[in-house]
Amino acid sequence: MSRVGLYANPELARYRQGDSPVPPRHWLWPLYGAGLENLGVDDRPIQVDTPSCGPHQLLVRHDAVGLCFSDTKIIKAGNTHPRLAGRDMKANPVVMGHEVVLTVLEVGEDLAGRFERGDRFIVQADIRYKGVGLAYGYALQGGLSQYNLISEEILEGDEGCYLIRVKPDTGYAQAALTEPWACVVASYDIPYRTHWKSGGVTLIAAGRGAMPDHRLGSPYPEGQPPSRVVTMGVSGTLLDELRRAAKADGFDLVQLGAPDEVSLSRAVAESGQDGFDDIVFLGADPHLYELLEPTANSGCVLNLVGEGALSGSAQVDVGRLHYDGLSLVGTAQPVIGAAYKPIRTELRPGGCAAFIGAAGPMGQMHVQRALQAKEGPRLIVATDLVPERLAVLETKLALLIQAKRGTTELICRTPDGRSPREFNASLVEDTGGVGFDDIVVLAPSGRVVAESVGMLARNGVMNIFAGLPRGTRVPIELSNLVTRGIRFTGSSGSGISDLRNMLDAAESGLLDPNLSVVAVAGLCGAKEGLEGIISRRFPGKCVIYPQILDFPVTMLEDLRDALPDVHAKLGPHHSWTNEAEAEFLRELLP
Repeated sequence: MSRVGLYANPELARYRQGDSPVPPRHWLWPLYGAGLENLGVDDRPIQVDTPSCGPHQLLVRHDAVGLCFSDTKIIKAGNTHPRLAGRDMKANPVVMGHEVVLTVLEVGEDLAGRFERGDRFIVQADIRYKGVGLAYGYALQGGLSQYNLISEEILEGDEGCYLIRVKPDTGYAQAALTEPWACVVASYDIPYRTHWKSGGVTLIAAGRGAMPDHRLGSPYPEGQPPSRVVTMGVSGTLLDELRRAAKADGFDLVQLGAPDEVSLSRAVAESGQDGFDDIVFLGADPHLYELLEPTANSGCVLNLVGEGALSGSAQVDVGRLHYDGLSLVGTAQPVIGAAYKPIRTELRPGGCAAFIGAAGPMGQMHVQRALQAKEGPRLIVATDLVPERLAVLETKLALLIQAKRGTTELICRTPDGRSPREFNASLVEDTGGVGFDDIVVLAPSGRVVAESVGMLARNGVMNIFAGLPRGTRVPIELSNLVTRGIRFTGSSGSGISDLRNMLDAAESGLLDPNLSVVAVAGLCGAKEGLEGIISRRFPGKCVIYPQILDFPVTMLEDLRDALPDVHAKLGPHHSWTNEAEAEFLRELLP
């Protein structure tokens, strides 16, 4: 049914077109500090004056907002959150909600012709303006409010306009949930460097396993050398090659003694910055890795060259793999350039994929994407600690599972009292003993990352999707990168192009974000919804409709009693639909 048909009701048609009066006051949820007790006043949102639209502003109405695990990180951290550091939240509270769809109600005179009343948009939440991060729902007021002003920082940001236009026939929840979906899709399309950073600073350190036959190879494209190479303990043929390359390609070469804390301090000083864009370990041992890793800049490629001395586990900061885009590569060859090959970030077609902690909202999206891939895995193993949550995943995705029967098998597993070692061994048995080509870690646990590495097949890739804090160090056998070719990926958030591509996929029917919805509520239900995320109550997304005030958090299957006409318009297995949403709004909008 077209959106026109869905909104044949005159009042709903006016709502869709933004043809509704703007109230003098509206409701929002302020967060005054760390802890749920600091959300709202007396467990309720507060009423504030609706702002006036300036000449270079838009007054918008928030129509739907998805609650996110990232919101609970704000609640836990308060003004110590990296995006809010130093903010006086008592005086300037945070209004969360970054998974949002909005409608333009008023257009400032300077923006006439560029925007119109009734225009609908989603927001690329990771906004940068004049070099400063101003995320929607963090530094900027977010979707847990009924109305908002969109100003220059969003309209004229460092990457242009952060509003992405939504088609008229796209559902509100369907549009809002493209934001978390974009984060999922972006995690499979990470552009890791395959060479030294052009104009960057490289550190080469020789460990106790360094061999005399190390060679340079081709670690950077012709005409794109680093600006400086700092060496620690490098000698022999490799040093001669570096001297010739420095002379030919015009980079500075700094030679220091064997790596230790003193020479490292000198190396950082010689870098001319706070750290290094590339770090090469020659015959490194775990101690050398742990010594040098903290000097890696964001986006650094850490290259382990040669098998020598790589026995034992090193403490690896997996939080930085996720948030800072560090990449770990390695080669058993003595040639530095041999390690710089593309890292596969997409699931291996016809391979075996495991999703660890798959029953939550983001896990369900990953599994759904794997099932809907044109060339997906032949085996998908989804794990969780709670069988009932996995059962919901199977029910929600039943039609996709059935459609893939014969080409893709989905197996759901829970530990059932087994130790992690025993459970992981049983998962490897599901692959025929070869291990997984892809492991996606959705559980925010460093221990889970460490325990899962052993399940990777040769040349397997681990996607550390769960946002572990920087400084989360876990023991990893570095020899796996060198001798077995395993790799790690991780990403935080998504970019404008990712969000636009995801919206295109949703609007063309390639992926349906509505399948992720398991509960809905009005604005006053947001606090209960956030409590549910913290307690892992929801095996999917809870969507808030801010223009509806007092409807409580309700699981979709429970709409049978609460709103029977809405329930009647749900899809198979209690799935949210645009038709159900239209009826929901028709019944509950004031």
